[in-house]
Amino acid sequence: MDPQQTSLQRLHNVEKRIVRVLELAGSVMDELASSTGPRADVLAVHCREFMQSIKEIQTTLREEIKSACEYRPFEKCDYSARISNEICSKKLEYIIEQLDDIKESIN
Repeated sequence: MDPQQTSLQRLHNVEKRIVRVLELAGSVMDELASSTGPRADVLAVHCREFMQSIKEIQTTLREEIKSACEYRPFEKCDYSARISNEICSKKLEYIIEQLDDIKESIN
């Protein structure tokens, strides 16, 4: 995975490779349908490029999926913990006020 490219650029390159794979498949079909018969060397070249492209597509997509699953922007954020502590603090202040009121009413 090229660190200089963004995820969208890598996915765009995958899209281009998919188009190329489809073109290769079409070329193989044309070669197989040729009136002179298929040329083994041409088929071998196309099949080799097809398989290499599929491998690269799979690798890139696997890396992008893994990267997307690892991305958690708010995971290290302490906002919820701070808010929870602040709420608990306010609750304690309220309880202390209530206890003080009860204490004064008893005296």
